[in-house]
This record gives sequence, C-alpha cells and structure tokens, in this order.
Amino acid sequence: MLAASKNLVAKSVEGKINPFLGKPELQSQSLFSSDRMPNVVVAMDGSVVAVWNGVVCRRSEDGGATWGKERLVGKGFMGGGVTVDETTGSIFAFVEDGHPPSKLTVYRSDDHAKTWEEHECKIEKDKMGNLPSMHMNDHGITLRHGEHKGRIIRPSRWYAGRNHNSLWPKHYTNAIYSDDQGKTWKTSDPFPANGTGEAAIAELSDGTIYYNSRRHWAPKGVNPKRRWTARSKDGGHTWKDLTICEILPDGDQIRNYGLMGGLTRLPIKDRDVLIFSNIESPSGRHHGTIWASLDGGETWPVKRLVYEKRFAYSSLTSGRPGTKSEGWIYLFYEGGPKGAGTLARFNLSWVLGGESTGDGKIPDWAK
Repeated sequence: MLAASKNLVAKSVEGKINPFLGKPELQSQSLFSSDRMPNVVVAMDGSVVAVWNGVVCRRSEDGGATWGKERLVGKGFMGGGVTVDETTGSIFAFVEDGHPPSKLTVYRSDDHAKTWEEHECKIEKDKMGNLPSMHMNDHGITLRHGEHKGRIIRPSRWYAGRNHNSLWPKHYTNAIYSDDQGKTWKTSDPFPANGTGEAAIAELSDGTIYYNSRRHWAPKGVNPKRRWTARSKDGGHTWKDLTICEILPDGDQIRNYGLMGGLTRLPIKDRDVLIFSNIESPSGRHHGTIWASLDGGETWPVKRLVYEKRFAYSSLTSGRPGTKSEGWIYLFYEGGPKGAGTLARFNLSWVLGGESTGDGKIPDWAK
C-alpha cells in the first residue's frame, strides 16, 4: 500500500448544502494561453488542480482566487482521468506518448500536485481482450458508499485502431478501477453502446455509479446528438440501463460527432446534485452551458449559459468540505475570452438562477 500523502487533510468528504448556496456568484480567469485538454480536481487539502496538455498543471491554494506557476506532470499527451485517491491523498495523472493508441505512463503526486513521479502499475485487459486507452475523459473519483468504498475509478475507452470514422462503430467506452491505491487496475465491461468515448462518471449517495458518455456514432435510427448514460450497481464492473438523455446535448447539433463534457456530484450528504457541462449550439463549438440535476440524473430542470463564444472540451469538479474550496463548483474549459484554458468558479445558487428546461422541478431543499 502507498504511504499517505504528505499533509493529508482528514476531513469529511461530504457535508451540507449551505456552502453552495447564498449570493449567486460566477468568476472566471484564464490559466493557459495555448494547447488544450482540460481536467480539474480538488486535492484532499483543498488545493484546486487544473491539469492541461503538455502535460502540466497549475494549483490554487485559496479556492481558485489565485494560481501558482505551471508545474510539469510528465512529458507527453494528456490522458484525462486525473484521479484523487481520497484514502491516501495521492493524485494520479495519465500521460500517453501521443494520440492513442500509444504507450501510457502513470504519474503520482503525494503532495497535492506540487511534485510528480512515475508510478508503476498494471492495467488489465477487458473481457474482449482489449487494453483501454485513457484519452480523453473527465476526472476519476473515489467511491464513498457501499461495499466498494475506497475504490478509485476513472472512465477510459477502447479505440479500434486510430480515430478514423470507418472504425467508430467498433469504438466503446468503459472504465478502469483499483482497490489497491492504484497499483493494479481492472478494466470494466464495455459501456452498452458502441461509437462512444470521452466520458464522465459520478457516484450517487446509494453507491450507484452514473456514467455519462459522448457518442460520435450510432446505428441508423439511434440519435448520437444527445448524451448517453448508463449505471453500475457493482462498483463500476458492469454498466446497465442504457438511456439517451434528451435534455443534454452532445456537442453542436449539426453533426454526429459529440463533445467531451464535464460532470460532478456536489459533496452533499444524502443528496444527489449533479452538474454537467457541454455546449448548446446548432453549429460550432460555442455557448458553453451548465445543467443541474437534483435527483441523480433522472431530471435536469435548469441550465445556465457560462460563456457564449468559443467553448470546447470541459471538466467539472466540486470543492471539499472544510477547505477553502468548499462551496465552489469548478469548470475548466477550452476557450474563454483570454486564452485556450479558462477556469470558471460558481456556486449552486448561480446555477439555479438559470433557465428552466421543463424537465422536472427544483425541490424546496435546494432553494
């Protein structure tokens, strides 16, 4: 077992809704001026960590108000799925040599993303005999509920060769998970729909894992322009209940290609508040928008525009109880007014002040 990270903050991982409410707030600032591929996580000490292609990161120790200099994670191609192990405090980053399929190196930080070192691990093939690629997904999570509590899991995918449209019907998304602090990783069964990749996951309060995926291909008669979801009741080994979410768009609606989106569950005890990010655009990557679900993804009653101009890949995470990040929702995205990588932070009250989607209602406890 890995030693616990330096200065691991032993605080509750879930708290009350109150810190996310109050006066509506939205703040944005540019973090990177070139490149792409965002992931954002919050370390166990509350440091906000924005990871970018290269692969580099920037940290904020005051909840996202100010940011430190760029730090090298590892040279290569951003693999997404940055994962905080809430048991040890370690953070894992996945770096590939080039656009997948390509050699993978995993890096680990034991000091809340100040420094990184190569991490030896083994990733097993899936039941189809395929070794997954890490590129390009939203961050991983630590399971907090049920018999698999403590498991770390992140979305992954399988390319049937290079990313060529003739091969899209064979592509599928999945996940890798570890029960030994990242030493060995098992690969889940495939997501129950081909043509998928670039996904996000969140654990609900009953231990169910909610899986939300981009879909760049679908058979005739099936809509690939909205998000596709599934759920796991066994800690992320299998995915069932495949559903299209008609409320959530998957990229611009003029083409069947989709767009990587962000997903986070707010750390509120016994509540399943999910926040999702993508674009709401008939054509072109712009009009970055946030949607909120107050019932674990069953309905999405409210949405709010974050930025009307260029907005592409995005990643979402939530602040930790008892730290300077508490009460904030963090959106790290490609685009923004000043550069390639923009970090927006806002609270739930700001989101709930948005536009009704007509899909369900906001419950009284969230007001």
